[in-house]
Amino acid sequence: MIHSLFLINSSGDIFLEKHWKSVVSRSVCDYFFEAQERATEAENVPPVIPTPHHYLLSVYRHKIFFVAVIQTEVPPLFVIEFLHRVVDTFQDYFGVCSEPVIKDNVVVVYEVLEEMLDNGFPLATESNILKELIKPPTILRTVVNTITGSTNVGDQLPTGQLSVVPWRRTGVKYTNNEAYFDVVEEIDAIIDKSGSTVTAEIQGVIDACVKLTGMPDLTLSFMNPRLLDDVSFHPCVRFKRWESERILSFIPPDGNFRLLSYHVSAQNLVAIPVYVKHSISFRDSSSLGRFEITVGPKQTMGKTIEGVIVTSQMPKGVLNMSLTPSQGTHTFDPVTKMLSWDVGKINPQKLPSLKGTMSLQVGASKPDENPTINLQFKIQQLAISGLKVNRLDMYGEKYKPFKGIKYMTKAGKFQVRT
Repeated sequence: MIHSLFLINSSGDIFLEKHWKSVVSRSVCDYFFEAQERATEAENVPPVIPTPHHYLLSVYRHKIFFVAVIQTEVPPLFVIEFLHRVVDTFQDYFGVCSEPVIKDNVVVVYEVLEEMLDNGFPLATESNILKELIKPPTILRTVVNTITGSTNVGDQLPTGQLSVVPWRRTGVKYTNNEAYFDVVEEIDAIIDKSGSTVTAEIQGVIDACVKLTGMPDLTLSFMNPRLLDDVSFHPCVRFKRWESERILSFIPPDGNFRLLSYHVSAQNLVAIPVYVKHSISFRDSSSLGRFEITVGPKQTMGKTIEGVIVTSQMPKGVLNMSLTPSQGTHTFDPVTKMLSWDVGKINPQKLPSLKGTMSLQVGASKPDENPTINLQFKIQQLAISGLKVNRLDMYGEKYKPFKGIKYMTKAGKFQVRT
């Protein structure tokens, strides 16, 4: 299935490669570099690139491209899901997934990749199974390995590999039994200049941190499960039960894992939590332009919008900007023409605004179109889709666990046209 894996940083250097079947020459990545040049942003590189003898499938996370090389027809989502698992595993092992960390732990990285794929086919992709096979690096273990010449490879086969629940290790014991769930929703939207919604959709995930003794059997039910369409589950979820009753029933893995991801499409009338009032004008004959924007809350169910950052790519004709923010700080880069305004929290009683003038190139014609405004924001304790967890029950064990649910909404690609 997967022949090779190349890790490429944002400057275009291959800093790690792993081959499972035959060694594939690095020159195959030239096709990827061509596609990267054609794409203006890293996120726009096509995930599947055909070449005369191979297919290149890639994901871009933490400013690193993970590029898999395959030689035969394979369902592309299968490979892309595996690459996401690789990134998640590195993050779980090392705390962060970055180029320096991967280089520092290169031996463990190769050992983990060797276990995750067997002759090119996925084998162990669950983090807690891998941690029994390959011990996560610690300073003490690194020192001992250096002195004794031993490795992080465990000397026993994980018990989970032999059971009917391969994602959970057996004999788990905790003094504090707790199960926490984070419902995180990311809203992508395009708002036109009149304030109407062109497109809006929500990508949501439920991340779990479960530290429970023994072999607990959990059920999670929602107030409004019909909201969820396009749902993707962790392998532990019993799909038949979800289909018939819309209840999540599962024996959880030990530790952190993604229980499900879902998608709420525009047909469900996605609520837009913020609005932007804007007045941006360029005059043909004048060397000055006006710029004024105000950001305010729209449908937030009384919750505070925080971490607001407004960015806008100004036209080439703008030489400089003289602006005054009512709160927060702003910067304008005259070279890249990028305006950035760090707003912070929005106070509904005193809405934040940014106003002032723009210095324009003398004699330059008026820009064809006004700049687009991009927003980033976070809203704690709110799932913008209205999704609510009803209850969490546990069977199969006698103790009472601590349970907690947290909600958060944040902006994905949120654009306002002016």
